[in-house]
Amino acid sequence: MVSDTINDDNYEVSKQAYQYDEVPENKSWAATLPVKQGLYDPEYEKDACGVGFVCNIKGVSSHKIVSDAKYLLCNMTHRGAVSSDGNGDGAGILMGISHRFFHKEFKYLLDLEIPNEGQYAIGNIFFKKDEDILAQSKETFEQLAKQLGLLVLGWRKVPTDSSILGTSALSREPIILQPIVVLAEMKDDRSITTEEFESKYENKLQKQLYILRKLATNSIGLQNWFYVCSLSNKTIVYKGQLTPSQVYNYYHDLQNADYESHFALVHSRFSTNTFPSWDRAQPLRWLAHNGEINTLRGNKNWMRSREGVMESRVFGEELDKLYPIIEEGGSDSAAVDNVLELLTLNGVLSLPEAVMILVPEAWENDKNMDSKKKAFYQWAACLMEPWDGPALFTFTDGRYCGATLDRNGLRPCRYYITDDDRIICGSEVGVIPISNHSILSKGRLEPGTMLLVDTKLGKIVDDKELKNSVATKFDFKTWLSKIIKLENLYPKLESKNIKLSDLPIIDPSYTTQSDPRLMALGYTFEQLALLLGPMALKGEEALGSMGNDAPLPCLNENPVLMYDYFKQLFAQVTNPPIDPIREANVMSLKCFVGPQGNLLEMTATQCERLLLESPILKPKQFKALQNISEVIPSWKVANIDITFDKEDGLLGYVDTIQRITTEASEAIYDDCQIIVLSDKAIGKTRVSISALIAVGAIHHHLIRQKLRSKVALVLETGEAREVHHFCVLLGYGADAIYPYLAIETLIRMKHEGLIRSDDITDTKVMDNYIKGSSSGILKVMSMMGISTLASYKGAQIFEALGIDNSVIDVCFNGTASRIKGVTFEYIAQDAFSLHERGYPSRKTQKPIVLPESGEYHWRDGGVRHINDPVSIASLQDAVRNKNEHAFEIYTKKEIEAIRDCTLRGMLDLDYENSTPIPLDQVEPWTEIARRFATGAMSYGSISMEAHSTLAVAMNRLNAKSNSGEGGEDPERSIVNGNGDSMRSAIKQVASGRFGVTSYYLSDADDLQIKMAQSAKPGQGGELRV
Repeated sequence: MVSDTINDDNYEVSKQAYQYDEVPENKSWAATLPVKQGLYDPEYEKDACGVGFVCNIKGVSSHKIVSDAKYLLCNMTHRGAVSSDGNGDGAGILMGISHRFFHKEFKYLLDLEIPNEGQYAIGNIFFKKDEDILAQSKETFEQLAKQLGLLVLGWRKVPTDSSILGTSALSREPIILQPIVVLAEMKDDRSITTEEFESKYENKLQKQLYILRKLATNSIGLQNWFYVCSLSNKTIVYKGQLTPSQVYNYYHDLQNADYESHFALVHSRFSTNTFPSWDRAQPLRWLAHNGEINTLRGNKNWMRSREGVMESRVFGEELDKLYPIIEEGGSDSAAVDNVLELLTLNGVLSLPEAVMILVPEAWENDKNMDSKKKAFYQWAACLMEPWDGPALFTFTDGRYCGATLDRNGLRPCRYYITDDDRIICGSEVGVIPISNHSILSKGRLEPGTMLLVDTKLGKIVDDKELKNSVATKFDFKTWLSKIIKLENLYPKLESKNIKLSDLPIIDPSYTTQSDPRLMALGYTFEQLALLLGPMALKGEEALGSMGNDAPLPCLNENPVLMYDYFKQLFAQVTNPPIDPIREANVMSLKCFVGPQGNLLEMTATQCERLLLESPILKPKQFKALQNISEVIPSWKVANIDITFDKEDGLLGYVDTIQRITTEASEAIYDDCQIIVLSDKAIGKTRVSISALIAVGAIHHHLIRQKLRSKVALVLETGEAREVHHFCVLLGYGADAIYPYLAIETLIRMKHEGLIRSDDITDTKVMDNYIKGSSSGILKVMSMMGISTLASYKGAQIFEALGIDNSVIDVCFNGTASRIKGVTFEYIAQDAFSLHERGYPSRKTQKPIVLPESGEYHWRDGGVRHINDPVSIASLQDAVRNKNEHAFEIYTKKEIEAIRDCTLRGMLDLDYENSTPIPLDQVEPWTEIARRFATGAMSYGSISMEAHSTLAVAMNRLNAKSNSGEGGEDPERSIVNGNGDSMRSAIKQVASGRFGVTSYYLSDADDLQIKMAQSAKPGQGGELRV
């Protein structure tokens, strides 16, 4: 609750709209976001926005720029959101500091003669409306400033109009104060010229301001409502939980004709599934963002890891004061802003260079790209993974003002250049009224391109010119010669008598059916025949129909693998997927692994990393990697066994996790560059923990220790064999995977005639399997709109279904697991159950063979299915013969199966203790029926008869049926003689599909555009279930 109410001419707090979770575990500013509970987790919020800027190209300040920004912001109101009580999702403006304005204000309010322009900083800071907390917060801020050689000359209270705020915004309205801060050594010196200040003092001032902001934020804390909107000698941010039209009415400064700026960057926020708050409004300190960072979790984890290897000539020993670089409680946009701030203020990179590293072009497969520019991007790839996702970024540091699009160009950006030296850039055209006669040129940003204004030089920097100057700053091509490639190691290793076989050694004592390792690691004959065999034969994933009526892993009575508990996320609404076939030029599986260089410098040593063309390794590649130290002594390899003695029992499982995490840390302290995790020691007396548990536990352990960026994590596994397995492993931190048992088994299957083809060789079997796996990984990445493996790796694009938080916290930290579930004890029990299948404790006369699990095809005694033969036969009998008894059998079987297989089946309604709703309070059935839904299946998926019958029924009810994505015969719009119509009122449009004509579109009552369409011609829909 709001503490003491402060009443003065500007502030009066009314009754708040919501109960806020003001508890210690709430890390959000002013406890605005609820704490994680039930199905809600603030980590998974999304938003979509309107952004833009207006700038005087020559750097001339005027109030016209400020007033133009009002048009720009208010004309994008529809891109933001407002609640019924007038609360906005957030809006704001980022501008230059108006010396004229602040000179007058501080003279009038404090009788203070402020320093020369640019030689002081102005902050915009949120404080809590509590007199004691306010006084303490200000005192802490001033003391920290003094310790850093800074001095706060005074504080100005920002005049605002609280009467226009909605209830929610008013309940969390902060006091907004502006400190004026200078270098203590210059507090009385007004004789220093601008040129002298820029050459001698400006970098020091900006550096100390950055440290001050970080220390103050960490010391005072978000729980005290402390938030620094901006603290700079160049720029200032006015923002809040406002609508665009409220921004200028709320902040009186913006209406003052004395406030002048040469640029203004605006943002209107639409919180798709988020809670609005004052601090999450944009612009941020350096940028404004429309879009989503799909890979945010991975980017944040990798950035935290880099803190363990970063060094800065600018910050020196004070670098530790900046940690964590990415602050808790911020949005995805705030995380990018935090990193951009570090890279720019570190001084090695200019603002546009830093943006190019964070959001690179699709350079990997562009044959027409200049070789020098491609070399720059390859150097940048050695340094940092892309922050991937659909995005329009606008950014500024006071000198540069620019915008850039993601590599796929999945957000709109238009711009005008006028004859009065203005450039207007925004999410759409028409945001500022301009005469056509005033427009010199106009255009739109293309994928990966940058629009940049250099107000110091007074010109627009062409994208080609900019990137050419960046690419020729150093000889990046020469630097790239330090990259390590496995194929270059082969002749050197062979010269040292290390044999590198193209194929694995196949143990002749095993057959496919009798290999105990397969059974101990959960293989079934069905998986080999339906999934892996077709991949080895054709080089692509086998296709099957959508839908899964088998039990969820957490409800399955049989032991399951850890991978099955994870469900991949896919692009939705604000975030379009990618077509991995037609947009292959923007996708890449190439990835650098091994020790990362210092992010805060530019040197050739940053390229001393291992480049892998694919994360799935062949035997020859894996052996070369294992023996890399033979030819490159500085690259040491540590091997960690992830199996344990069977006699250790269930406790041995958890003990092994602790052992391998400790061994991983010790390997890094021993200066190892590669850690190989292996389950190859599995046998009669050795049980393996899940490869996924091992990878996740070590990955997160090393992140917490800030050691992860010092090592490559390679997995030698017999457990992982499917595309989904590989994707989960990569998503939780594996750098490379060698699926030795899957490769061996497929070659053995070929020898046994289980993979039949006249012209296929052992090598082709292996190559096809890896090709199919690689293309499958690309397909999964594309469904989430992620372009590169470097971004996907460690990004954790999954939700867990049925895993307890005790497991999540250790191995999969940051993953949503909304219903909790299995603990390490249950996971260990499954591991022992599977091990018992392959290596039984007691002798048995029954031959040990791979089971037919019935996971995909129903088998008697196999995995339970909702639609089993008895249910289907009973339903057919009931329909064909009007057999009520058969229908009773069907419903009973169906309900039992649903209870055994689904979460919804476990929900019981308490009818006995419930009070019926009076019928006079219930809508008539005629109204309820109008909301009936038939789904959106195309006639091709359910037959013309079923599709048209549903349409007739819905039309009779005055409800709406959906055509699905397959188009619709125009003749169905003709009304039949009896008055029935087979016309679907809702028409669906999907990418890459057929049947969409102008008549089809005009004949719709509602149009439904399918945003997350992943179906491709000849493949059908493949959203993972």
